[in-house]
Amino acid sequence: MKYIFVTGGVVSGLGKGITAASLGRLLKQRGFKVIAQKLDPYINVDPGTMSPIQHGEVFVTEDGTETDLDLGHYERFIDENLNKYSNLTTGKVYWNVLRKERRGEYLGSTVQIIPHITDEIKRFIYNVGDRAQAEIVITEIGGTVGDIESQPFIEAIRQICIEKPEDVCFIHVTLVPYISGSDEYKSKPTQHSVKELQNMGVRPNIIVARADGRLPEDVKRKIALFCNVKEDCVVENTTVEDLYEAPLMLEEQGLSAIVCRELHLTEREIDLREWEALTKRIKGLHKEVTIALVGKYVRLHDAYLSVVEALKHGGYEHDTHIHIKWIDSEDVTKENAPQLFADVQGICVPGGFGSRGIEGKIITAGYARENNIPYLGLCLGMQIAVIEFARNVLGWQDADSNEFNPASSHKVIDFMPGQNDEIDKGGTMRLGAYPCVIKEGTLLKKCYDCDEVRERHRHRYEFNNLYRQDYENSGMTIAGLSPDGQLVEAVEIPACDFFVGVQYHPEFKSRPDKAHPLFRGFIEAALNKKEQ
Repeated sequence: MKYIFVTGGVVSGLGKGITAASLGRLLKQRGFKVIAQKLDPYINVDPGTMSPIQHGEVFVTEDGTETDLDLGHYERFIDENLNKYSNLTTGKVYWNVLRKERRGEYLGSTVQIIPHITDEIKRFIYNVGDRAQAEIVITEIGGTVGDIESQPFIEAIRQICIEKPEDVCFIHVTLVPYISGSDEYKSKPTQHSVKELQNMGVRPNIIVARADGRLPEDVKRKIALFCNVKEDCVVENTTVEDLYEAPLMLEEQGLSAIVCRELHLTEREIDLREWEALTKRIKGLHKEVTIALVGKYVRLHDAYLSVVEALKHGGYEHDTHIHIKWIDSEDVTKENAPQLFADVQGICVPGGFGSRGIEGKIITAGYARENNIPYLGLCLGMQIAVIEFARNVLGWQDADSNEFNPASSHKVIDFMPGQNDEIDKGGTMRLGAYPCVIKEGTLLKKCYDCDEVRERHRHRYEFNNLYRQDYENSGMTIAGLSPDGQLVEAVEIPACDFFVGVQYHPEFKSRPDKAHPLFRGFIEAALNKKEQ
């Protein structure tokens, strides 16, 4: 098994994740079995409790692991399902080590950073490849070289290089700033960053230079000379028009061939025809629709990263460019809804937690239903649709979720079956992939064109089965159920052209060259709305 470690220097936000994801795609197109992993230096055990405004979305894997959003990039680019070993934080490392210490697994030894913390990090790195039976493991180290938090991770990958000297490649992503006053690119920040990394025992094989434009050859030669890498191992990472052009931009400079050489891999022919066709299709989109994305974290667009990408994927398959109209749900009122949604052809209400902005989302779902605007509700977005229908169709004005209003006499969204208020809420979420049986004759069945699917969940509350018959009698169809029939997975309103709410997160399984069926159907409905 081969190991590629991607580090970052000078500043954060240089695109380590996109570099790692792009390289993964390139190596996969050479026929290698690739898996990716992110090591994050923050002390949270996982990002599950972190604010989306600070950290962006929480991505969920098939096995129910709450992870960093970069794993979404990995899955979309590499098209491989990741697992619980694909995301490791400092908090999780210490959590695991301390539990082992309490169980006596260290046999009375003094527990230290080296070897116990670094051994735990190495265990995750080795396990992710073993679990996926991969040929190549790509591991991104979060943070910036020099940060005190990331030192144990750097030490762990240094040790792996000693253990497997022929099987490791270090890639350092760094900034080469342009100084307009002197009209030149400056390599000194890169030199200092590499020196910092070398002081920790890690020597980069490849430097990916993040720059605003093409680097002059003399600058690249200077970086190679002073950073002790081969000249062709200085690879530019320039800004591209669309994210999915990044693999092609890097491959123009021979990145995957260089990596194969540095890892002593027999180079296989690369086939990028499908990816090239995808980027060509993206550049040549002829139609356009506007989709309102109504949430409470819209100040940071990364909070809904997978939803936005899935909407784009749906557009790619319909030759359509997607304009996102970002709407803060706290700003939506009955009075301004007609103005807010006057120029949109579809409305998407994504997931979320907490009561802030809920009433605006309920008004949004009602406006979509009453005006026959295509509506796609994801997780909380489905629950919102259920609450709105109860209030304005069934006539239960106090209908609500037990999460938002425990005093409601119509808790149409309640704890999972068998739960009660005394349960510790931190450990009651339904996480990961669960099966959904699709009802015949529904829009859901038309979109999926199959009888059963597995979709990823991240929620604590469920549709209350006490009211299921009331909904069905009044025009809302239960379109998807768990195999035992106990959990409602999807609802729809047949009287509308497209009104679907799902309890899960389909956005996590959408791919740029293979849009998720629900997003594909949603964009088709939005196009039809525009033509009406």
